[in-house]
Amino acid sequence: MFTIEHDFDATVITLVDEGSTHLQEDVTITAFEDCVTIEQLDPQSDRVMKITLSPQQVQEFFAALDLPEGVYRLRRSAGAADPSS
Repeated sequence: MFTIEHDFDATVITLVDEGSTHLQEDVTITAFEDCVTIEQLDPQSDRVMKITLSPQQVQEFFAALDLPEGVYRLRRSAGAADPSS
């Protein structure tokens, strides 16, 4: 299950783990104009862990989901991935 909320300056997506075993804490993804943050509670330390990605890192992450192993660089003009050597 997930929720989507549109705030004034960001879109907030919360992913809720509904599996039957080994449930993980909710993940909150907040998309701002200049970055995307990913947060999840660490139950061992009782602290929220945060990762901040640039828009370019988000684009590369989504491109990487559909590619085989390798090293790539996105071409900015076409948006396609080129294998790098």
